Amino acid sequence: MCYGYDGEAALRRSVIDRRGLLRGSLAAAAGVGLVASGIGATAATAGPGHGHGPGHGHGHGPGHGHGPGHAGRHHVPPGLISIQLWTVRDALNGSPGYDATLKHLARIGYPKVELALGYFGRSAGQLRRLLDSIGIKASSSHDGISADAAALRQKIQDAVTLGQKYMVVPYLYSESADEWKRWAEQMNVEAAAARRAGLRYGYHNHAHEFTIDLGGGRTPWDILTAELDPKLVHLEIDIYWAVTGGIESGAGAADPEGFTLDVIRRAPQQVLQYHVKDRHAADGDMADLGTGMIDFARIFRGHAVQEYIVENDTPDVTPQQTAEVGYRYLRKLRY
Repeated sequence: MCYGYDGEAALRRSVIDRRGLLRGSLAAAAGVGLVASGIGATAATAGPGHGHGPGHGHGHGPGHGHGPGHAGRHHVPPGLISIQLWTVRDALNGSPGYDATLKHLARIGYPKVELALGYFGRSAGQLRRLLDSIGIKASSSHDGISADAAALRQKIQDAVTLGQKYMVVPYLYSESADEWKRWAEQMNVEAAAARRAGLRYGYHNHAHEFTIDLGGGRTPWDILTAELDPKLVHLEIDIYWAVTGGIESGAGAADPEGFTLDVIRRAPQQVLQYHVKDRHAADGDMADLGTGMIDFARIFRGHAVQEYIVENDTPDVTPQQTAEVGYRYLRKLRY
């Protein structure tokens, strides 16, 4: 166990690190991005589906294009669409405010959200009553690994009070293999406690899990997928960051969607949730859904999940518009 790790501080640092990663991508984008910009339209050999969650992947051989109008037999069920509240943090913290923003998300059609940034001065019970009054659920949350046993108990109790199904560790960073192993050990312990309370416990990736060389070519992702108990811990694959990790590491530069599908298929852990956000081809920055290079249809054909969570850390226009564009895109997408 590695109690004492400050998960909340790590989340705060992640804000800085995410932006640094984005800026760092710009240099590579001049070369690699030009190659990647054509991949979404040309590389579409998904092969057989290897979904291993309750919803199985649907491989249909070659497919082309990733626009919402692309013909296909499958769609994202509306009840599986969610949004990470980090996307609308400026609206939550400023205008129109927390309550009004949640009401707007419900009006758009979102049936649920993934919590971030705490409860904005409310207890878990108070937030649950607010969500119930609006008609939207909190099915998942991003929480740092716990500082001690008491913090873990409180985290689990809050998630149960809110009626969540999932709790997810959103960010860890180290260049030490031993530290990644200690974190995996702690996540296994936390996941066992969460399972006893009826919750699923997951880990959310960024790009650095695929790009840091811990020695001998071994990456943090190699350690996590080897050490996390697949019976207890699932994966929440952030598609943008997996694509970016593939491009920046070179392993997925020629076929970032193929790299992402390989990540999903090779992991012994179940992939139950997606963070769905697009990537600008020219500069590698995040993009509103449907405006970037990522062939989501190909990825969704390859593996289906239980939650498709809209996210964009850097909304193209406003957080509210990003939320609307993302929901409409997922509702219209056929694959």
